[in-house]
Amino acid sequence: MHNDVTRRTFLGTISAGAAGVLTGGLPKFLAAAGSASKSEETFLLGGDLLVNRLGFGAMRLTGEGIWGWPPDREGAKKVLRRAVEMGVNFIDTADAYGPETNELLIAEALYPYPKGLVIATKGGNTRPSPGQWVPDGRPEYLAQAVDKSLKRLKLERIDLWQLHRIDRKVPVEESLGAIKKAQDAGKIRHVGLSEVSVAEIEQAKKVVPIVSIQNRYNITDRASEAALNYCEKEKMGFIPWAPIGGGRSRSLSKAGNALEAEAKRLNVSVVQLALAWLLQKSPVMLPIPGTSSLAHLEENMAAAKLQLSPDEWKRIEGLGRPHGIL
Repeated sequence: MHNDVTRRTFLGTISAGAAGVLTGGLPKFLAAAGSASKSEETFLLGGDLLVNRLGFGAMRLTGEGIWGWPPDREGAKKVLRRAVEMGVNFIDTADAYGPETNELLIAEALYPYPKGLVIATKGGNTRPSPGQWVPDGRPEYLAQAVDKSLKRLKLERIDLWQLHRIDRKVPVEESLGAIKKAQDAGKIRHVGLSEVSVAEIEQAKKVVPIVSIQNRYNITDRASEAALNYCEKEKMGFIPWAPIGGGRSRSLSKAGNALEAEAKRLNVSVVQLALAWLLQKSPVMLPIPGTSSLAHLEENMAAAKLQLSPDEWKRIEGLGRPHGIL
């Protein structure tokens, strides 16, 4: 589950953005002698898409309430470009973010896309108004959603299309039947699911191969532990949304959480500690922290170089353990 690290060596120079969030001398962005292997840093999604395990979630690059364009559209495009410059080759979005504006923004910022960039999008969750999220799993709607995402993203094929939510009013076999047709037509490469149980994953796999699951998961919210274990067993990607707790009161960056003292001791931020914990929790874990800030992007990306010793990992595991879940 975690890397066996006994000796530490500093890995390069940490960027100003990342270093700026740290205090008390050099941060412990360190790795085992010889550095982490390529297999630990990357994951083969669907058996043929090699992605760096620390990706980028683009949802925050929208207006307030995940509605409309971001206030600083040019700034948002700079964040996307900088993420790719820093080694991100897995970006997660959805047609519901904006709605539509998030996919359009990614194309504005990054098209023509660099070789190897995987853009994962989602469909099946509609936005009648700000604050509303209404699943729509009708086959005709999903078929149309795929075509519209292809157009907005300027893609001939979507590398990873995810069913954003199962619509309880529509049999999942019918919803995914439409997606199987889109895959057979060459419009989708791989299919994933979001916010599902193990039973729902197995049900879906009877209709179409499933390569990834995107469920809420972080160090203090592990309700999807069974789904993570299933993904690890089946070599499927597990994409934890809200990897650093999400917004407002749930955010791990808020003062007073249990990880603060340990982060201070290691001379890193709580966010970096939480991301490092996720990366070392499972080799199929693909965190997608999102931000609209270049400084926070640098901070997040630096977490990929933070290696925790077995004792540190266990201590953090205990500190973040949510009561009543495990």
